[in-house]
Amino acid sequence: MAHDGQDMLRADVALLPDLLALAEAAVPAAEAIFDAAKARVKETVGEGGKVSAKKMDANQTATHGLAWLATYVESLRQMHAWASRLQEQGRFGEVEKLLLQIGFGEYLAQIKGGILMNQGEIVRLRDLGLSASETAALDIAAIETLIEAGNSQTARIRLVQLMQERNADITVGATGLDEELEMIREQFRRYSLDKVEPFAHEWHLKDELIPMEVIDELAEMGVFGLTIPEEFGGLGLTKASMVVVSEELSRGYIGVGSLGTRSEIAAELILCGGTPEQKEKWLPKLASGEILPTAVFTEPNTGSDLGSLRTRAKKDGDDWVVNGNKTWITHAARTHVMTVLARTIPDTNDYRGLSMFLAEKTPGTDETPFVDPGLSGGEIEVLGYRGMKEYTVNFDDFKVKGENLLGGVEGQGFKQLMQTFESARIQTAARAIGVAQAALDTGMQYAQDRKQFGRALIEFPRVASKLAMMAVEIMVARQLTYFSAWEKDHDRRCDLEAGMAKLLGARVAWAAADNALQIHGGNGFALEYKISRILCDARILNIFEGAAEIQAQVIARRLLD
Repeated sequence: MAHDGQDMLRADVALLPDLLALAEAAVPAAEAIFDAAKARVKETVGEGGKVSAKKMDANQTATHGLAWLATYVESLRQMHAWASRLQEQGRFGEVEKLLLQIGFGEYLAQIKGGILMNQGEIVRLRDLGLSASETAALDIAAIETLIEAGNSQTARIRLVQLMQERNADITVGATGLDEELEMIREQFRRYSLDKVEPFAHEWHLKDELIPMEVIDELAEMGVFGLTIPEEFGGLGLTKASMVVVSEELSRGYIGVGSLGTRSEIAAELILCGGTPEQKEKWLPKLASGEILPTAVFTEPNTGSDLGSLRTRAKKDGDDWVVNGNKTWITHAARTHVMTVLARTIPDTNDYRGLSMFLAEKTPGTDETPFVDPGLSGGEIEVLGYRGMKEYTVNFDDFKVKGENLLGGVEGQGFKQLMQTFESARIQTAARAIGVAQAALDTGMQYAQDRKQFGRALIEFPRVASKLAMMAVEIMVARQLTYFSAWEKDHDRRCDLEAGMAKLLGARVAWAAADNALQIHGGNGFALEYKISRILCDARILNIFEGAAEIQAQVIARRLLD
């Protein structure tokens, strides 16, 4: 490393004094701004004392902007709570202080000046109807100090210096989780380093299914039964444990991290809506990995509008016959059971006519994905997220046993599916954190190894700043995700928090991947470099489990109701 670069990276950087006090003072002011914005947006979209869906659609910048503002305020709240816990434990060190300081400085600056919904859309407080006098609530000394000096170049460079010194650490900064969860993290990090990362890029480039050997090993480690109760053969662990496992497996390869999602969704459906007999039959086999499930919901031309599904199931004696077309079905070939959402009640055209089925199928292969009578389809070639593959699935008088109507009652399918969305979005947020962490790992290693103009790339302030912001935003998204999992584990409604975690996590993953590729320069555009895969994998996170726009709409609706 060149001498002038060493001096720059080792320069003494004074942290802001009384940092926790500054953060503590800033949070109520941000909350007050959110309350004011919520009132203004509610006036805009209200009609007859209720929220008008038509007016929400006509004012999407305001409504979606409110969702993003709420997400930022909750992020600040959870980062402050995280820092306070670490302070009490005597673990609030320089790395953690820098993460808090930079995060508060940046997020408060965006709240005041414009929040990035994505690269090309910035929402400002005036878009939410707030006047200059109302935004004056942010003009307090603590916020001014944090905005002015919190996210400085010197703070970012100091953080990267510490990241280099602690290169063996699994995460940048203490996560705040207990010892048991960190042991789980370490176990799955070791597995990823040994069995996933060395092979993931080849699987991606060859567009191969993840080897069954890996699936068998994950089953032995309990991944598929992580949160299934012990009485049904699972480990009975928390959603927080699921988050940690998903993070570390997705850090190795999002396809591997997503294998557990299929079982998580199926198990949640059965736990919440299944009959006692269905629970006894399916849950132990899901937990052991003896059967692999796939979720069969989306249809061509419907996307997120699940209420308008056209696939139909009609009674045939005691059984059912299914007809229709589905698309974007992940891991459809090798699975044993499909959770199929279909319309069973005639003369309905909304969610009230939908029912859920546990449709058994024979596992296929890469070459012959569908082998059962009445079942056909084909692979959808995709940019990334390739390890399980995506398929179209066609039902042509496909038979489903009568006993496999979930819950044994028609018309409950949409409600049953909604009960899984909290866990699914928490899990997706965790996968996003893992992908973002992979981008940081890859970008930082390249920045340390690559020399330009006689210096390592990491010595250039803008390269170091990119890496620092990745680390900061990963921790912000992580704390938001942990909070939503904690709420779920304590049986509290958390669809709002889970939605926020997914919304922010997806944006963070894409930003991290994009910036890590930028650090690679032209090499990042070459398929041989794994950052090209990470970029493709990161892009899907803003689309599946609810596109960012849909997610913001759902959050806004909950906030305004």
